[in-house]
Amino acid sequence: MSPLTAAQVVAGAVVVARLARGRRRLPPLRPLPAARGTISVVIPARDEAARIGPCLRAVLGAAAVTEVIVVDDGSRDGTAEVAASLGAKVVTAGPLPGGWVGKQWALRQGVATAGGDVVVTLDADARPAPGLFGALAGALERYDLVSAAPRFACGSALEQALHASMLATLVYRFGPVGPASPPPPHRVVANGQCMAFRRARMTEADGFALVRDRMADDVALARCLAGRGWSVGFLDAGGLLEVDMHDSVRELWREWGRSLPLRDVTGPGWQAADLAVIWLTGALPVLRLAVGRPTGLDVALLAVRLLLTGALRGSYRTPGAGLLLSPLLDPASALRLTQATLRPVRTWRGRTYPAVRTYPAVSGGARPARPGRNAAR
Repeated sequence: MSPLTAAQVVAGAVVVARLARGRRRLPPLRPLPAARGTISVVIPARDEAARIGPCLRAVLGAAAVTEVIVVDDGSRDGTAEVAASLGAKVVTAGPLPGGWVGKQWALRQGVATAGGDVVVTLDADARPAPGLFGALAGALERYDLVSAAPRFACGSALEQALHASMLATLVYRFGPVGPASPPPPHRVVANGQCMAFRRARMTEADGFALVRDRMADDVALARCLAGRGWSVGFLDAGGLLEVDMHDSVRELWREWGRSLPLRDVTGPGWQAADLAVIWLTGALPVLRLAVGRPTGLDVALLAVRLLLTGALRGSYRTPGAGLLLSPLLDPASALRLTQATLRPVRTWRGRTYPAVRTYPAVSGGARPARPGRNAAR
């Protein structure tokens, strides 16, 4: 057996073991129209006038929500005016301090303004369904921090194919959403498009200040707090939350590809291991198939990838041909992942942030929070 084949066998075994966790996944969030206590929804927004309307109309119509706060982060397109006209409370973010990324600065101010017992943060491109906010508040009876995996809307077959291929790289690296057993803090993942926590505890921890300089703010926050003993849940909310992330294939390639490697929250060893898994189990079988020289192992790995494609159907509003064709783009996704790992991009919407060379400290020995202990707070 050649060294390359041996490495591919090991990588394939790792992927299969991760995918097998899906048999014990936690059930998806179910709608709860009401919640115990009060809920504040905080939406950080920078130049979101064209997309924030559907999000705000859905949130403002939710019976469980007490207040809706939009933090206008230096928008130049009238975002604040749109939000105010729809009935949201608008907070203007102060000047961005040195060492801060804009989203964390906006979220910190939104949490400071909020009055609810529970805070739910939403991106402007999120489309919540009735019952989401009650469900998130209910999940905080078990967890200290919850993030929700949505259902995605894609504008074309090619966009869906590329999105699903990139999504597969996350599953291959971290396993399916809703793991029954929590991963170690340094491998926790989260989705910053929708997060929930108890306001008092986040204020005490000053969580967004802890990860002020991270581009992968959601995963950084989850890993940092998990290392401090917080119980972190990443739950399937596909039936209650929809997200239309990007307007084109080009934007998807540029923006999501920029953040996928989790470059500033992952150590070099894990970065190398993750890239090896993606190239050996995702890209290499497709490349060999393209030149007509697949091995038996390649065929087996392609079969695993097709099974994952079927499992990802529930992650899309309208799964179609793009989803089925997504494995063919796995080499492109591996290339984008490698590119963004080696040459990380730290620009977003007119702002450029200095590079960071350290990784958030997490403690693998920290004891997780006990289920249900939030109920008494």
